[in-house]
Amino acid sequence: MPDVLIVADTIRSPELRHEVPLAVPDPFLYAEVGGRRSVVVGSLEAGRIDELGLGIDVLTYEDVGVDELLKRGLDFYAHERETHLAACRRLGVESAVVPTTFPAGHADFLRANGIALTADQRFFDERRRIKTEHELAGIRRACRAVEAGVSVGVELLRSASRTNGVLTLDGEPLTCERIQLEVERAFGEHGAAAEELVVSHGAQTAVGHESGSGPIAADDVVLFDLFPRDRASACYSDFTRTFSVGPPSDELAEYHRLAKEALDLAVAAVKPGVKGSDIHRQVCDLFHEHGHKTQLHKEEGEALVDGFFHATGHGVGLEVHERPGVGRIESEPLLEGDVIALEPGLYRHGYGGVRLEDLILVTAEGAEILTQYPYEFEL
Repeated sequence: MPDVLIVADTIRSPELRHEVPLAVPDPFLYAEVGGRRSVVVGSLEAGRIDELGLGIDVLTYEDVGVDELLKRGLDFYAHERETHLAACRRLGVESAVVPTTFPAGHADFLRANGIALTADQRFFDERRRIKTEHELAGIRRACRAVEAGVSVGVELLRSASRTNGVLTLDGEPLTCERIQLEVERAFGEHGAAAEELVVSHGAQTAVGHESGSGPIAADDVVLFDLFPRDRASACYSDFTRTFSVGPPSDELAEYHRLAKEALDLAVAAVKPGVKGSDIHRQVCDLFHEHGHKTQLHKEEGEALVDGFFHATGHGVGLEVHERPGVGRIESEPLLEGDVIALEPGLYRHGYGGVRLEDLILVTAEGAEILTQYPYEFEL
């Protein structure tokens, strides 16, 4: 096992948050040398990390000679580089693997001072795939937040009246923005938050991650794609449902029927050892059999805007999109403990689309569906 080095904060670095499951907003150094785990951090955070009880050696900047460095009168940037070099020498770091997000300036400085660094993102992605108990608990909480959010949104749609061709509520047009606000409120009440979310309608539903805007028509289609982050663990959920306000068109009803069939097919295929790319191929074949273009059934070089133009899914954890892949790129076999989103859909540009998505835990027996919400289409 190679030695490991990370310089980051735990808000933006999933690699570091996996090792130190605590919100630390300022960058610090984490190292594994000969299997021994250490951090070098300011005294403001030292006690909090030590109290995690993870067997991590917690050193402060004073332990690596910051007082001597301060006497040199270095500017902030030089001081930070020298502190990390001093920390590496104190911990015995001679060579290490780092994530591809490792700061380039720090990497240059450490290499110039004799420390060999090798960027290996696969190494870090693989060690995060099987979720810890803390992470899986956070993912489950994020799923409860998702369910609360979509329930609030659906209740708004059901409570609305039809006035002059649009939905109205309390005398005002019901807009995507109003639903988004209430969905976010529900997330917060369940200990989660979302920087982005999708509540789109009409033709917007055929445009990937279009967040959605404007008044909802009385006979509209509305798509919820929700991916909040649990605050305590920093882990995500990911979930999509699509609804028709009133009787749907035959075309959209068929999209929904096929998306549900594809989702069932994909979930049934999940088990350790199966490749995500093989699951994607099964979903694409199903859609192709019913006359729809997919990533695997199109002209070479053609960028799809209709049919099934995205992957069937992806891993979810400390990032909303992470390994393993469930798409057209040849992927690694699933492992027990992986968490993946499966999200088949069909679309027609300028008209609308349907997507259904659940979050799945890969178990020894197959799949546990973590997101629990009905698949009804017409409200």
